[in-house]
Amino acid sequence: MLQIGIKEQLSKIKDNWLLIAIVVIILIVMSGIFSGTSFTKSMQMQSSLAERGAPSAYSKAAYDSSAGGYYPTPTESFAPEETVRKITKTSSMSTEVERGTFYDSEKRLLDIVKSSDSFLLNQNVNKYGTDRESYVTGSYQVKVDVKKYDSVVSQLRGIGEVQSFNENAEDVTGQYTDTKIEIETEKARLKRYETMYSEATDVEDKITLTDRMFNLERSIKYLEDSLENIDQRVDYSTVYVTMTEKTSDYYGITFVTLSEMITLVAGSANTLVKFLITILPWALAFFIIRFVVRLVRKK
Repeated sequence: MLQIGIKEQLSKIKDNWLLIAIVVIILIVMSGIFSGTSFTKSMQMQSSLAERGAPSAYSKAAYDSSAGGYYPTPTESFAPEETVRKITKTSSMSTEVERGTFYDSEKRLLDIVKSSDSFLLNQNVNKYGTDRESYVTGSYQVKVDVKKYDSVVSQLRGIGEVQSFNENAEDVTGQYTDTKIEIETEKARLKRYETMYSEATDVEDKITLTDRMFNLERSIKYLEDSLENIDQRVDYSTVYVTMTEKTSDYYGITFVTLSEMITLVAGSANTLVKFLITILPWALAFFIIRFVVRLVRKK
């Protein structure tokens, strides 16, 4: 009975093969239409974003979601059109103070920092060696109002004997100007995104725009922080100070103990005895030969 049923089904399939083929073709065509519609819609979305100033999702140079958003690469420029220049100043000095006066000298340094309303960012004091060979050294990082910079540096140079002094001034006007332009550009881009979001009706479009607005807001915050950092570096100069106590006059001198001196003298005497024992036979032979020669000459 089973074999008869299978034969009847195969016979029906053969009779209706054309109808089955038409159904399969229709399913394939419909699948392609839906897929094409989705792809077209996605491409239209990308095209719309690009036309309205949004970075393409496939452009790693402009936008990288895996890296956390859009981060422009800072450029180097001189900005000659700017009349008000942004200058950062940094200096470093090394001083040596008299032995036993280190902590008094350090107090003078701290008083200068306090009286000038400067900021002590780092203070590191270390003691090296022991007993007579010990000495103290300290390193300090100070932020000084640029208006008081010359006065503070002059006072710090008066502490001890200056061993070295270096000063560096850097014009960051171009970097500052470029950062301001980038902030304005990114804010304009964000405003366009917000307009597109209010006009979007598709949920997927809203999600895409939300992600991009979030990353763009992070980028703007990053640039604003960078601009604020430049302002702080311009308004407050950095001074690095290294202060070292002079070493003792006995530094590097090795003192010999009594036992070591006795050992040294004994060793020297032993060496002298060995030398005499070695050379004595030769000296005795020399005098004997000389005595014989004189006797021969007298005869």
